[in-house]
Amino acid sequence: MGHKTFARGIHPSYYKELTAAKRVEGSTLPKTVTIPLQQHAGAPCEPLVKKGDLVQEGQKIGDVKAFVSAPVHASISGKVKDVELAQHPNGTRVLSVVIEGDGAVKDWEAGSSRPDLGSLTPEAIREAIREAGIVGMGGAGFPTSVKLAPPKGKTIDAVILNGCECEPYLTADHRIMAEDPEKVVWGLKALMRASGARMGFVGIEENKPEAIRAIKEKLDNSTDIQIIVLEAKYPQGAEKMLIHAALGRKVPPGKLPLDVGVLVNNVGTAAAVYEALVYKKPLIDRIVTISGNGVKEPRNLKVRVGTSFEEVLGQCGGISGEGEIEVLNGGPMMGIAQSTLNVPVVKGTSGITVISSGSFKSKPYDPCIKCARCVEACPMALMPYKLGDYGRAHRLPEFKDWQGVSCIECGCCSYVCPAKRPLLQWIRIGKLKVRQEAVKAAAK
Repeated sequence: MGHKTFARGIHPSYYKELTAAKRVEGSTLPKTVTIPLQQHAGAPCEPLVKKGDLVQEGQKIGDVKAFVSAPVHASISGKVKDVELAQHPNGTRVLSVVIEGDGAVKDWEAGSSRPDLGSLTPEAIREAIREAGIVGMGGAGFPTSVKLAPPKGKTIDAVILNGCECEPYLTADHRIMAEDPEKVVWGLKALMRASGARMGFVGIEENKPEAIRAIKEKLDNSTDIQIIVLEAKYPQGAEKMLIHAALGRKVPPGKLPLDVGVLVNNVGTAAAVYEALVYKKPLIDRIVTISGNGVKEPRNLKVRVGTSFEEVLGQCGGISGEGEIEVLNGGPMMGIAQSTLNVPVVKGTSGITVISSGSFKSKPYDPCIKCARCVEACPMALMPYKLGDYGRAHRLPEFKDWQGVSCIECGCCSYVCPAKRPLLQWIRIGKLKVRQEAVKAAAK
């Protein structure tokens, strides 16, 4: 009997073997960090510090009263060198706090004790998560506390932890499940308590047997938490695909998981919730997979937020290979190519992938041959070849009519296109123009 999965999708080469068996190592404490005040969906934070201020590791340095937002904290102790616009891995420039470290390191586990979840109110858990600045660590960066507070009339009955990690090269989630399953499971229980969900699920692809065993051992025959083993297929970890594969529920176009009673969080997010409630530690570091055929020593590192890509890659032997090099924030399917290595690791940086000339590289494209391979692969059952043309030409009425805003930007269409058309790039342009149009309309 086959494992659960969703319709369509693709089976790219995964290259997980480069780092799947490599335990997480602590990265070198950076001397300087550049911490963007927006590492999340929603309103950017306002700085709470100024140039010359002394800050402690874990101190809140940015916040805003907006509901959809998350505070930002100092990842090292030291002096604020500047508060300035700096390059963000999403390709924009964002107001950021630059800190020069003093070398001090805080032991967050010292004196910590795990509270009884039953003694904590859902409101108290949500507030602690909010104050810790926890966001979705799979890449989207949506504030976790906001997810846990659905609008009136919406009820969450299931929490799914996403441990699929279907993106090629990346193994950060795999390692956190294999090495820290207690944090993941306890964090899931906290999310269930905070949301009022009766059932919890951990979705893991079949190609991660070590993670499946580790999580199963920590469940202690729990009746309210189950592991769901899923087929290894891309993009199995996309929210809507995961919900349909795991629970058989379909999220309608334009709707959210909470509309079908489900909350989806990354396994790394669950572990961060554990650290926030047990260690009182804000989200100031994360596991990052550094991999690809263009890095000398692929590794999984625990990296402080704000550390530059250049410094992280230096701890992995640097860049190797000849010809053109592409460095991505994330994996090769959904990652964003970087124009400089002077960009910081942020809360949503699950990986730094370095690709030398060859695999996954963009090539000159040819006209569409109407083969419909992109249609066959699209997990959202869209028409990518049409959407790409509409997005590129800024034909927004047609783009919206053909449900372009429903695209999850997985990149399956670009991957399978024999003409090598950059469909995802063009669709992203269309979605950007739709958002800009909405902003202009709201401002009138």
